[in-house]
Amino acid sequence: MVMAADSDHEADVFEITDFTTASEWERFVSRVEEVLNDWKLTESSVERFTPQKGDFTTGSWEEESKEIHFADFKFLITHYFLKKELKNDDEQEKQAEDALPAAMQDLLCMQNDFPPRAHCLVRWYGLQEFVVITPATNSEAIISESKCNLLLSSVSISLSNSGCQVPVFVQIQQKWRRIYAGECQGPGVRTDFEIVHLRRVPSQYNHLSGLLDIFKSKIGCNMLPLPPVDIAIRFTYILQDWQQYSWPQQPPDFDALLGGEVGGVEIGKLPFGACEESISELHLAATWPHVTEGLVVDNDVYSDLDPLQAPHWSVRVRMAENPQCLLGDYLTEFFRLCCRKDSVEDVLGKGLTEEEGKDTSDISSALSKLTEPAAPVPISRLSVSSMVHSARKRIHRRRHIHESPLSNEVLNSILLYLFPDAAVEKSDSLKDKAVSLNSRTAEKEWSADESLFLQLKSAPPDSLTYRLALCVFLVNYSYGGLAGVAHLWQEFVLELRYRWENTCLVYGLEAGPPDLRCCLLHQKLQMLNCCIERRRARDEARKAQEATKDKHSKEAEPEHSISASSSAKETSQGKSWESWSDSEDEFYECLSEQGEEGPQTEAGHNGASRAEGRLHPYNNLTLLHSSEPLFVPVTQEPAPMTEDQLEEQSEVLAKLGTSAEGTHLRARMQSACLLSDMESFKAANPGCVLEDFVRWYSPRDYVLEEVVDEKGNKVTKGELSTRMKITGNMWVEAWETARVTPARRQKRLFDDTKEAEKVLHYFAMQKPGDVASHLFPCVINAALLKLKQEEAAENVPAVRKSIQQAASQANKLLHSTNRDYSKLEEFMKQLAGMETAIAQARSLKAKFTFDSEDQNEATQLKKFVSSLLEEPEVEVTGAGQGPAGRIIHRLFLNAQQAALLPSSEDDMGGDKKDFPSPAGREILLRTCVPRPAPYSRALPQRLFCVLMREEFRLAGAFSSDTSFF
Repeated sequence: MVMAADSDHEADVFEITDFTTASEWERFVSRVEEVLNDWKLTESSVERFTPQKGDFTTGSWEEESKEIHFADFKFLITHYFLKKELKNDDEQEKQAEDALPAAMQDLLCMQNDFPPRAHCLVRWYGLQEFVVITPATNSEAIISESKCNLLLSSVSISLSNSGCQVPVFVQIQQKWRRIYAGECQGPGVRTDFEIVHLRRVPSQYNHLSGLLDIFKSKIGCNMLPLPPVDIAIRFTYILQDWQQYSWPQQPPDFDALLGGEVGGVEIGKLPFGACEESISELHLAATWPHVTEGLVVDNDVYSDLDPLQAPHWSVRVRMAENPQCLLGDYLTEFFRLCCRKDSVEDVLGKGLTEEEGKDTSDISSALSKLTEPAAPVPISRLSVSSMVHSARKRIHRRRHIHESPLSNEVLNSILLYLFPDAAVEKSDSLKDKAVSLNSRTAEKEWSADESLFLQLKSAPPDSLTYRLALCVFLVNYSYGGLAGVAHLWQEFVLELRYRWENTCLVYGLEAGPPDLRCCLLHQKLQMLNCCIERRRARDEARKAQEATKDKHSKEAEPEHSISASSSAKETSQGKSWESWSDSEDEFYECLSEQGEEGPQTEAGHNGASRAEGRLHPYNNLTLLHSSEPLFVPVTQEPAPMTEDQLEEQSEVLAKLGTSAEGTHLRARMQSACLLSDMESFKAANPGCVLEDFVRWYSPRDYVLEEVVDEKGNKVTKGELSTRMKITGNMWVEAWETARVTPARRQKRLFDDTKEAEKVLHYFAMQKPGDVASHLFPCVINAALLKLKQEEAAENVPAVRKSIQQAASQANKLLHSTNRDYSKLEEFMKQLAGMETAIAQARSLKAKFTFDSEDQNEATQLKKFVSSLLEEPEVEVTGAGQGPAGRIIHRLFLNAQQAALLPSSEDDMGGDKKDFPSPAGREILLRTCVPRPAPYSRALPQRLFCVLMREEFRLAGAFSSDTSFF
């Protein structure tokens, strides 16, 4: 019996069914409730904020999203809300327990009808806050009617269980149709949101009367008489025909040198502006904001809705997508050129570059040519124009080998722009100008625009490098592309070679050593000019010296004895400090200023018999071991260096390591200038000692102190500083090695011949893409200045701010060692966008010109155009009767006359002569009636109607009292 009982008990247990297991539908409802609670949308004490006019457009809309699942189907639930600023307690409206939800009150708010930029549900229902459930991106649309009803019932249950008063919508049907069904619940009230979407407008509902019939039948109110329906109407007219206006760019001048294309500009100027109309459409919205039913007639026979009589006009412009703009196109092509790796020989072929390679690439042949004896040509007899003219002849003789990418006419015009001192007619005046330009110091006070090159590491405005960048910029786009740039660069290098050989300064470069703040190409050109200046000065000194030797041939003998004595001393002392240079036994004459020879002295230390290379006495000091005055010597200037040479030197010094030998060698290599100055000092001050040199060269290292002598008198005694007394001090070693040699007979610290050939070889080896990369900062500099200039003419504040940001961004991009080409490409697009914005402003100003002497109207128009560029929609002051309204009316009238087509007979939107048929009509109907029964609570009802050529949409919000229903 027991066993039987146990057996029966087990059978009963297995037959129990668990009814607490939740279904997928219940889990989905629960998940929606959880999300609403997490977002705190279920709190009972909801504060009411009444939106002010324009809040929906200017306010900040925010959203937050989460992913939820219905079985294996993914949904995205999103909370949209208008961010509300904290207000005073007086401005906050606490809802009573039986107050309508905020969303229902929004249905009747008239402050923000037809917002230009907002979510479609905001535009249709005027909501400040709502939740939308949409299928995930990769999920299918909810098309089945049963699934739609299941989702809506889930939403209804979630709202009821959670007590949330924020409306929740579900997107159904295809996404492009924008169909949302939703619900909002409150204490005893409910609002259903419904949408009707059709392809065509039914004829019986193509006017206000038919739409009112739909609205009233949907309300189904038995209350008599019905309360009046509040109506808001907005008709939109689109203007697309701009043919009556002039071109954005002037037509090409085929007779000009650079004619034949739209936007052709002079050499040295940047093209700018759009080649096509940058504004595609103008949308005029004629609005009747508050119209009571019965005061306006609009049916299938007659309409009172004339746009000229509308109390409110607003305008928005639709910009063309990526219009062709000249500066942007030029920048894009130039940027592509920077990425090319073709050499000049690859582009032009060996035929056109073979002879130039012999002239510019073979340094050894150039150096051997310098050793050949040749009578120097007097500079005064060789004009710049004759030199350039001779070079042009050589170029022309080689031109028959291969057809040139650049025509002679274009090439000569560009070269004359780069080297204006070559013009025969203006040679004298331009030579004077070149001298004044080349003599400017690097400390010039630059204006704000001019100093931009310092930030971008480009080149000074109007310098040769800057002008070369503009020419390459123009040639690359309009005159042969890569081949044209290669040809121009080849001719440019040939011109530099010719000027070096004839010691003619390069026009358009500041005097002095290379400016390390500029691009490397500019530094190289400055280095070449330094070489030319040193060569000219040396030639002039040699000629002066030869003339002196002819007069006083007998005075030349002591110099040989000095050299012999110095050489003997060097031999006796072993390896000289000079041995660290390239050529130990070569001596070159440096510039010797007139009057450098000081009073002669007797033979002093180092075998010197007389003083040489003196400038002037130094602070009335005398030598420590004689009564002779201490003279400042004539010294060599330090060798100028470009940034790549400095980097190379730094790498060499770093490779020496930190060992004692490496440190010693590094110190010697860095002391070449010190050794030269010591030798000059010895030649100028026979009988001097190291202490004398230190007193002049580094006074801080000669310490003076007062001591008491044997007689008790205070005397001043000097001695070298502690660092000068350190064992192995380089100054002591250099002083012992230094020979008695004036600067004019020392080996040059700066070998201008060698450095010039290095520069010319560097230029000859550059590829067109490398040249473009060097000139890229100059092009960006010119583009920013052009944008700034054009913005100042059009006054576009947004662009002005963007230019400032772009200059700062370019500073970072261009100063980096390895340029990020992807970021540079994005930066170029930003510059093109600024050009487009300026072109749009220019186009609007051209269309909204008004010949009137009334300054008030002119100010209104200026403000109107500026607002069109910054705001999504701008209200027209005075509607059709204001200054802007009259211009807009004229624009539409001219477009209608140009079309030569009468308006269709079924046009019910406006005047048939002046305006086309409206592209869109929006009608908003609102009222507050009891529903569903006459004794129910009066609740807001709303219907938003959209009538377009290929769309008919009704978005209704219908409220019901659920207390007794």
